[in-house]
Amino acid sequence: MPTVTIDKKDLFDYLDNKYNTDQFRELCFEFGIELEEDTSEEGELAEGERAQLKIDIPANRYDLLCFEGLSRALGVFLGREKTPQYKVVPVAKPERITVAKECAEVRPYVVGAILRGVKLTKERYQSFIDLQDKLHNNICRKRTLVSVGTHDLDTVQGPFTYEAQKPEDIKFVPLNQTEEMDGRRVIEFYESDLHIKRFLHIIRDSPVYPVIYDSKRTVMSLPPLINSEHSKITLDTKNIFIEITATDLTKVSIVLNIMLTMFSGYCEEPFTVEPVEVVYPDGKSTVYPDLEPRSMKTTPKYLNGIVGINQTNDQIVDLLKKMSLDAAVDGDNSISVLLPPTRPDILQECDIAEDLGIAFGYNKIPRALNNAATVGKAFPLNKLSDLIRKEIAMAGWTEALTLSLCSHDENFKLLRREDRGDEAVVLANPKTFEYQVCRSTLLPGLLKTIRENKKHAIPYKLFEVSDVVFKDASRERGASNQRRACAIFSSHSAQFETIQGLLDTMMVSLNVPHAKEGRGYHLAEADLPTYLPGRSASVMYTDEEGKTIALGSIGVIHPEVLVNFELDYPVSSFEINVEPFL
Repeated sequence: MPTVTIDKKDLFDYLDNKYNTDQFRELCFEFGIELEEDTSEEGELAEGERAQLKIDIPANRYDLLCFEGLSRALGVFLGREKTPQYKVVPVAKPERITVAKECAEVRPYVVGAILRGVKLTKERYQSFIDLQDKLHNNICRKRTLVSVGTHDLDTVQGPFTYEAQKPEDIKFVPLNQTEEMDGRRVIEFYESDLHIKRFLHIIRDSPVYPVIYDSKRTVMSLPPLINSEHSKITLDTKNIFIEITATDLTKVSIVLNIMLTMFSGYCEEPFTVEPVEVVYPDGKSTVYPDLEPRSMKTTPKYLNGIVGINQTNDQIVDLLKKMSLDAAVDGDNSISVLLPPTRPDILQECDIAEDLGIAFGYNKIPRALNNAATVGKAFPLNKLSDLIRKEIAMAGWTEALTLSLCSHDENFKLLRREDRGDEAVVLANPKTFEYQVCRSTLLPGLLKTIRENKKHAIPYKLFEVSDVVFKDASRERGASNQRRACAIFSSHSAQFETIQGLLDTMMVSLNVPHAKEGRGYHLAEADLPTYLPGRSASVMYTDEEGKTIALGSIGVIHPEVLVNFELDYPVSSFEINVEPFL
């Protein structure tokens, strides 16, 4: 939960109310935020020191991360002002940013906008900088996804270009410095900077660095690290050019809108923004920003039911307006809600209901007993899994619970399996090589368990009943889980009859007979690379409808696999899908 520090006097003057600490704490609670500290409570302030309010803000309320957004939102909540109407001012020829194709290697997206006739003070300037830092640490994920660059427009000349150049070809004077540096020198110089060094890893090893140029080839910024001293913003700056580079187009649009809506109030014509055209390598162009409110429909029945209140349509509309949501009742008894560009956190109807609850007041919601009667029961798949675990454990086997992530080699190469590309879900940014994929088989985990427990006496009799993950294009998320049972036996000899006997025991407990005709299971000859040739089989199952499917496999593990996992004794195993038994 981010914490913002707000000048107490400035905020209370804006709200035209001299709250005491308890009164303001209550206001914060009503609005859904929390006053963490009032520095004036700690005793006498030093001479010249101003009292500060430290306020905890919900992580998804980016519009409350600065004085401008918080004071404006509280003003609307208290009915002192109306929600601002943000406007993109049309211009005959907007400033342009042209994107080079090489940028796709590092940070493919850039957006921009201009604030004209801005009146900055020391406090406003500091708030402007602080908001950038808070966004960088929050939605921007420490600049890995998005980074903001701000410039004095009067010191540069458009049109602008966004390029990716070799580090040694980029030369400029970084912000607040006097020495001209190339890209390599910038990385070296900021290695000792406590603030900037946290972001060096983002581009350090890249063959090309992203860079923003104006029409005179003057470097404006080296995203995501540092701006140029040349285009530095000062208290005398009147026109601010904002460029934001990113790897995520959705998040960069959110960050741009937040920056603009928070500080466009200081423009000569308040709440107006000048657009910037972005031209991509394929010739397509997009004009930013998009400050048009989004529309969402809901119903009074849904909202009242979720919150637990009974408000009329007009009352709901008035309450939503307190939360900066412009709402109106439609003819079909539904409510249309216009979501301002400051509220990207509202994604579904339930988010509108949450704001309605805040506006109504959680302490005012009437207490009521739950009229719905429900009966809890075990999830069928989990119940089946527990029955299988119990039967195998009673047969004298020890259960293991292994990690659901493993290395790519453990899932394929070490088992002598080929990766066809359509099976394993691969992590995009694994922390270590040991956790590269979601396992699609339980076997590696059990083999590693034996490897790490060689000090125990043989035989090793282990089992696991858990999920594996497969790619699944038919699912919205692109993957699906499958519940499997796996057991392994290891001793001086593989003793295939032991592992087959456990499989028979499990099938008997599930009332599945051993039969090739009709309902039941049987073993079918198969040549599987993980097992010894001639010592493996597929476990086949025929259901009540006569449909036969392969549940899994059983066999004696190949010696090469044993060497790969550093095992000393022969191993036999089976692994089957248990979901068809539901």
